[in-house]
Amino acid sequence: MYLERNRIYQGDSLKLIESVDDDSVDLIVCDGPYVVTKHEWDRINNIQEYNLELIRRFTPKLKKGGALYLFGKPDCIDFIDYRPYLTLKAKIVWYQPSRLAQGRINYTNNYDTICYFIKGDRPRCYNLEAIRVPQLVELEHRLRVERVPSVKNGKYSKTKFNRQGKNPGDVWGDIKQLTYKSKELVCREALNTIQKPEKLIERIVLASSNPGDFVLDPFSGVGTCPLVCQQNGRDFIGIELRADFVKLAQQRLASCLI
Repeated sequence: MYLERNRIYQGDSLKLIESVDDDSVDLIVCDGPYVVTKHEWDRINNIQEYNLELIRRFTPKLKKGGALYLFGKPDCIDFIDYRPYLTLKAKIVWYQPSRLAQGRINYTNNYDTICYFIKGDRPRCYNLEAIRVPQLVELEHRLRVERVPSVKNGKYSKTKFNRQGKNPGDVWGDIKQLTYKSKELVCREALNTIQKPEKLIERIVLASSNPGDFVLDPFSGVGTCPLVCQQNGRDFIGIELRADFVKLAQQRLASCLI
């Protein structure tokens, strides 16, 4: 089956992924099962082994230096050896302090993990200028620090204050999860694990792809990643198991073009 770009397909991603050409994908945004809900698609016996199988299948599809962002809970890639396939560059913490803290016998989980992999040793692209975030330190204090010789003339000179902002780092607490009152929420069922904020996906797309690149979203949900790609000049293919979500995603894409 030939998959045309800039479309969302209804079906099983593990089957349809075989129709994607090898060495053709610049970026994969994989927001799949978390094993935390009662949805049929979220019932996975072993999430680590499942994610390893995804990594194994995704690797041939990526170009050299292409990136995979794999969403999950803190243990989503524990106890598996992904090294024969991809290089783990970072485990990004998407921090959500607003989550209800109801744990009574353990600390409540207040973050999701986004595992950032690349194929090979060096990324095809990392567009820092597109994803800078505001500096948190006061400018005057920062400028005083930069006058220290080890910063001014030494190996830390490249860390100087940048008026355009700084690298977002690997803890993202500036992008809040959606709530029932969020204007971009498509439906209440998509809240939390299914629909991610557009700003979150946009940071990933802008950082690890260029205009005209090909982005694969194997668990499209209600179409946030395809929408972000469409808005930022990236080609995409989305795959989603649920027909009702595919319809909602197609409506989002169509409304964006009006």
